[in-house]
Amino acid sequence: MLIGVVGAVVALVVIVTVFKLMWRVAEPNEALVISGSKHRAEGVGEGLGFRIVTGRGTLVVPGVQAVRRLSLDLNEAELDVECVTSQGIPVHVKGVVIFKVGDDAVSIANAARRFLDQQKAMGQRVHNVFAGHLRSIVGNLTVEDMIRDRERLTGETRAASGTEMEKLGLIIDSLQIQEILDPTGYIKNLAAPHAAAVQRDARIAAAAADREATEAEQEAAARKAEATRNSGIQQAGYQAELEKATAAALQAGPLAQAAARQEVVVQETKVAELEAHRKEQQLQADVRKPADARAYETRTKAEAERDARISAAEAHAKETELKAGAEANRLKIAAAAEAEATRARGLAAAEATKATGQAEAAAAEAKGLAQAEAARALGLAEAEAIKARAAALAENQEAVVAQQLAEKWPEIVRAGAEAFGNVDHMVLLNGADGMGEMFAKALTMGGTGLGLARQLLSAMNAGGGEAGAADAAPTAPAAKPVAQAIPVQEQRN
Repeated sequence: MLIGVVGAVVALVVIVTVFKLMWRVAEPNEALVISGSKHRAEGVGEGLGFRIVTGRGTLVVPGVQAVRRLSLDLNEAELDVECVTSQGIPVHVKGVVIFKVGDDAVSIANAARRFLDQQKAMGQRVHNVFAGHLRSIVGNLTVEDMIRDRERLTGETRAASGTEMEKLGLIIDSLQIQEILDPTGYIKNLAAPHAAAVQRDARIAAAAADREATEAEQEAAARKAEATRNSGIQQAGYQAELEKATAAALQAGPLAQAAARQEVVVQETKVAELEAHRKEQQLQADVRKPADARAYETRTKAEAERDARISAAEAHAKETELKAGAEANRLKIAAAAEAEATRARGLAAAEATKATGQAEAAAAEAKGLAQAEAARALGLAEAEAIKARAAALAENQEAVVAQQLAEKWPEIVRAGAEAFGNVDHMVLLNGADGMGEMFAKALTMGGTGLGLARQLLSAMNAGGGEAGAADAAPTAPAAKPVAQAIPVQEQRN
């Protein structure tokens, strides 16, 4: 039993060991190339002679089949090729080629046939392929083309090497031209004009920047000077205001004293004016008002007597005028009645118009007669009044003259005061007494007029008889102009 178990275990161990020796697994970055028996690879065709396994495991018969590994990793080949351009200028081109074995069975089979035992020499082979094609392509280009269009150089080189790389089972992942060297200095000379232009632009830019900096510095200095000037002006202005205020303060005292003195003088002047006004009012109350009252009383009495006589004469004239108006109205009414009767009888329009004209003419005639009669009555009344005044004058000359003087007394006083009409200011040395004397002298002029009137009346009475009575009427009115000849002038106070 134990022997059976041990035998089973040993058999199992042997089987596992044999399996491990026969089982091979391909890593993701490698391909297993199994040879030793006839195999058919997918996509390769008949008669390949070996089997390719990628990404999986497979059984290999030890001693019968051989297993080798082909790396699928990336490889790098440095390019350092001396070329000559179409211009005959030698250049040294440096670049790098990144390549690997293709992932398909054909590429792996091609690479296995060529590089399975020489995988380390793969880079050198690739360098040789690209160096030949690179020299051929550069020989058809100029230096300017190579510098300005490196993509063209890269593309043409890659396209030219693609077929050969495919035969080798390799694919190009990247091709880069890193550097183009010029032993003769041609490229440097090409860059010289551009470098000079760049240097020139740099110098111009530096000069412009320096100029702008200088202008900014000068402008800043000018502003600083302007600020200093403005500050000085303001300080001077403040100093002037301070000095002005100081001077005004020093002058305030004398000015205040002068103003106070001026106010005192003004008040004293007002007091003097009030005192003069008071005296003037007192003079008005003591002298003028009583004189005005007496003159008003005399004038009122004389006017009352005159108005009574005039009223009587006007009443008589009114009565005569009323009688004439009544007669005219009667005639007018009669004419209107006659005209109405004529229209009522249906007379023609022409006869009515004629009758109306006759009636109006009669009325006008009656009205004229009435006005004439009224004028005659008024004239008779005035004549009677004049005759009565003449008779009164002949009987009592003093009373008539007194009446006339009483009526004109205010005008006489105003005429006497004419001498004071153009006097703006009057200084009285003896006060109210002096004023009374001047007014007395002015009133004396009225007395002079009274004496003149009396002399005229005495001369008229010396004529005597009927002539005196007859002349009394025209003489009496003459007395009135004598009294009225005195200019009337309001006394200026």
